[in-house]
Amino acid sequence: MGQKKPEFTFIDLFAGIGGFHTAMHSVGGKCVFASEWDKNARITYEENYKTIEPDLFEKDINGNYKFFNSDINDVVLDDIPDFDVLCGGFPCQAFSIAGRRKGFEDTRGTLFFNIAKIVDYKIQKGQKPKILFLENVKGLKNHDHGRTLEVLLRVLREDLQYEVRTCVLNAKNFGVPQNRERLFFICWDNEQSSASDFKFPLGLDSNLKSIFEKENLDQAIATKVGDILEPDSTIPEKMTISDKMWIGHQLRKERNRANGKGFGYSLFDENRTYCSTISARYWKDGSEILIDQSAKNKNPRKLTPVEAGRLQGYKIVGNGWKYAEAANNQNNKNKLPTMKIVVSDKEAYHQFGNSVAVPVIRTLAKEIKRQLLEV
Repeated sequence: MGQKKPEFTFIDLFAGIGGFHTAMHSVGGKCVFASEWDKNARITYEENYKTIEPDLFEKDINGNYKFFNSDINDVVLDDIPDFDVLCGGFPCQAFSIAGRRKGFEDTRGTLFFNIAKIVDYKIQKGQKPKILFLENVKGLKNHDHGRTLEVLLRVLREDLQYEVRTCVLNAKNFGVPQNRERLFFICWDNEQSSASDFKFPLGLDSNLKSIFEKENLDQAIATKVGDILEPDSTIPEKMTISDKMWIGHQLRKERNRANGKGFGYSLFDENRTYCSTISARYWKDGSEILIDQSAKNKNPRKLTPVEAGRLQGYKIVGNGWKYAEAANNQNNKNKLPTMKIVVSDKEAYHQFGNSVAVPVIRTLAKEIKRQLLEV
């Protein structure tokens, strides 16, 4: 039997390790082009998606990837197949000439410019993408005193002619125990969709149904940090931080508290509802998320790479789960592919810290399909 025909096609820009890919594929999408410059993220991406999307990793007669691009600045626009949805978690950069109203040229020198250029090229060819699905840090709203967001919205609405809705969503409301807020842009072409609005899902209830009203977020899936943990007996001793590091964390927190700052370390036990946001620097000292081991008379420990990945909603078997029921939570259902970690611990932490939270992206993907692609 042949492969099932995809319900829509998408491209994955600034792909990282494939959080968008996992989510979009799970709701019927086919990835026809991806771009990621980091060599280690490319290793992880290919290892985890070459079976799902073998065509994406096809090479030409010279051994070069045809559709798995490296540097987005070097992409040949004609090499990008036509597609329905553009996905991208683009870096936040200031626009040095923002406000001069030169259209998307105002964004030249930033990675958002690459997105705009690709979309504009497809428009000129008569193949305008139906949807743009973009993600960034919450701070983009106030970045450069709001000028960055102002230019972005002007380019999307006036120059590229999309309807645009934005919303800050928190991963803790989507079944993962992490307080992670991100800004999302959902943009659609009115000529290819009859939708008059897009309603953001703010969370998921225990039946995995979207929650659309803030007052109903108390019905969001219950979470606890213990849901992502591997069995205690399998945790390598190297995950426990040294006496020197633990003393350093405590002293720094005291200094910062005295100076009116909140920086230091964050300690969590397995029963906490959620933990702090994991970052790309987590590999350095784990200070933002330390697991309490005082009951064992031990210093706190860092998350294992497997636990860091689960915190972002990836299905990773690792050494199993500390609590058996967690193996059957929504992030470990059979519909999601199992993520394999194929790089060093340092790179794994870096990659998961940079990733999107998969359940948030997956829920948005479902709503994009329902509200914008099926109307």
